[in-house]
Amino acid sequence: MLNFLKSESLRSYNTFGFSAVADLLIEINTIEEFQLLLESKEWKENSHLILGGGSNILLTDDFHGLVVINKISGIKKVAEDDETVTVKVGGGVNWHEFVLFTINNDWGGLENLSLIPGTVGAAPMQNIGAYGIEIKDTFENLEAVNLESGEIESFNTDACKFGYRESVFKHKLKGKYLIVSVSFRLHKKNFHKLSLEYGVIRDVLEQRDINKPSIKDVSNAVIEIRESKLPNPAEIGNSGSFFKNPIIDKFQFEALKEQYPSIPSYELESGQIKLAAGWLIEKAGWKGYEENGVGVHHKQALVLVNHGQGRGRDILNLAKKIQSSIQSEFGIELSPEVNFI
Repeated sequence: MLNFLKSESLRSYNTFGFSAVADLLIEINTIEEFQLLLESKEWKENSHLILGGGSNILLTDDFHGLVVINKISGIKKVAEDDETVTVKVGGGVNWHEFVLFTINNDWGGLENLSLIPGTVGAAPMQNIGAYGIEIKDTFENLEAVNLESGEIESFNTDACKFGYRESVFKHKLKGKYLIVSVSFRLHKKNFHKLSLEYGVIRDVLEQRDINKPSIKDVSNAVIEIRESKLPNPAEIGNSGSFFKNPIIDKFQFEALKEQYPSIPSYELESGQIKLAAGWLIEKAGWKGYEENGVGVHHKQALVLVNHGQGRGRDILNLAKKIQSSIQSEFGIELSPEVNFI
């Protein structure tokens, strides 16, 4: 029996804390429940929105249709060899709780992605990444339900077409699948491959006098860094990094470097240069800015926040102003990492 809630507030289903209302809402706990839902008149007669943790969306208004909350759980080891283990995880599992689970089992590969909000099912859609690591680095495959046929289909790395905060599920296949499980290939103890390229992680480890870090040490360092830079959504509404770090060519970078010698940068394998969007926003004077109950966080300019009285459209308007400002001052187009609903 499917349990639909009517005129339900979405405040607890998005990390901005906006109290947009859905005409209908249902939480799905199994694949079978979702397949049953696809046959229901509530699904067929309404537009629909599928949410995980609601950590990467901006609700700009009420949703006139059916909101589906992915709560499919479960963590299962499905394969292993001498060096690695493959773990299959339900799409509704909390991402950070899963990362901690892997660390407690001494399975390496996800430690740099600690404390990222959201669910496992949403992670490959965004190809989430932090401190030199992306989902695609440990991704094995995923299973997703086709919203038209109700059939379960499998996607490998190539099929997902991962890019920088991108996948096929944000473009060609957007709104066509529900990701029900994701499998990761992780390294066992003695075969861990730590990624410590980002100096800020090394700095924390040195402060703690850790010379031979474990995956738990790296995870703890990442958690400390994120907690010092990013506001807790439970205390102030936000979706983490609102904009992607822009990628430009060397020619444009050299021109910027002459004007702004201290501009932080990271050279990619392609030869292109990745810039820090937060630095650009702060340099343009937006850090700590407030209007209409929303604003730019006073510690991290990459984070837009709801101070409690704002609406999604207020965040949207602020984002547009920031984009225009960055384009005008630096000649760089900022792209949102957050999905607008």
